[in-house]
Amino acid sequence: MPDIPALRDDQVVRALEKAGFKVVRTRGSHHIMRNSERRGTTVPVHPGRDIKKATVRGILRDVGMTVEEFLTLL
Repeated sequence: MPDIPALRDDQVVRALEKAGFKVVRTRGSHHIMRNSERRGTTVPVHPGRDIKKATVRGILRDVGMTVEEFLTLL
C-alpha cells in the first residue's frame, strides 16, 4: 500500500469532488461531504495546516476508496 503524502484540506476536498462527492454543509471548521449513494465523510478544514495521514485514511475508509484510487484523483 503506498504511503499517503501530506495533504492540505483543499486538495482532499477537490479530490473527493472529482470522485462525485459534494459539500452538503459546513459545521464550524468541517465540511460534510456526500455522494449520490448517500455515502459521506467529514473533512476538517484548518487553513495553513495539513490533514494528518491517519485522518486521511479514515476519510478514505468512510467513502470506500483505496489509497491508490485516491492518489489518482489528486
